[in-house]
Amino acid sequence: MSAGWVAAATRGRGLARRCLGTAGARQLGSAPSLGAAVDALAETPYRREVRSGMGLAEAQRAVAATTLWHLRVLAGWAPPLGAEPLRLLAAGFEVANVTGHLARLAGRPAGEPFHLGSLASAWGAVSATRTPGEVRSALRHSVWGDPGSEELGAVRLGLQLVWARRVFDGVPGAGGWAVAAAGLVVARALAAGARPALGLRAVAEASRLLGPRWTRATSLPELAPLSTPPAARALRAVAGPEDLWRAEVAWWRSVGAEAGALAARPRPDTLSVVGSAALLLTDAWRVRGALGAAAVGAGGVGRSEALDAVA
Repeated sequence: MSAGWVAAATRGRGLARRCLGTAGARQLGSAPSLGAAVDALAETPYRREVRSGMGLAEAQRAVAATTLWHLRVLAGWAPPLGAEPLRLLAAGFEVANVTGHLARLAGRPAGEPFHLGSLASAWGAVSATRTPGEVRSALRHSVWGDPGSEELGAVRLGLQLVWARRVFDGVPGAGGWAVAAAGLVVARALAAGARPALGLRAVAEASRLLGPRWTRATSLPELAPLSTPPAARALRAVAGPEDLWRAEVAWWRSVGAEAGALAARPRPDTLSVVGSAALLLTDAWRVRGALGAAAVGAGGVGRSEALDAVA
């Protein structure tokens, strides 16, 4: 193992130890108000982007931006040409940037783009485009490939499935996470009646991860038994759209548990760095959920359930 991976693994463990974790998230979500929660979060390692007085969406984005910065730092410690697994894990931020750009081109509201730095792959070219057609062309000539459409919903679904496949192919230890994530993407599409938005490329990517039989599913209960085992396990309790959020919570918890085991490997290596990166992403998901619980307020409908989900 190179000195670069040892340094990256050490740095990753240091960053992961600063995560709020389940106890910190529960405390944050139990704050008497969103303002109090944001004030408290501004005193934690998320303070790089979080500021007092932020609203919910702004604070949640700040949590994500801080996590991206930590991933960029971690990638900087990796050996030259060795940061690709981290780039792939962070590619969801590029998906958000691309889809946000498409939304703005259509006159829809969207958050500010994330600063990807060295973790970008196609964003530099996409950000310079001025029409949906140009966006599609820029993607076609990138690692993402042709999404098969210029429509925002179809592009989002396609990119999410390509991301899952890229993680499956290129991130050691994350194959099961990627397959289950693809299953959840397809399940959301079925629940929303958006199955037609899955173009040929998206269907092909999903089939690589879920197996070819999933295309026969016409409802959520049919999807799990027609999918490969990791996706089937993630979807086995999904009988209707109302169950999807619980499946997503279970997915994140599974990722967090497996990531913790990888990060704690006694011999620093690529897998331990992947584990630390996944812990950072899991903590960001948990903290964003805790902010949502705090925004509901004490006694608010659904607050207890939201707290139980993130902690």
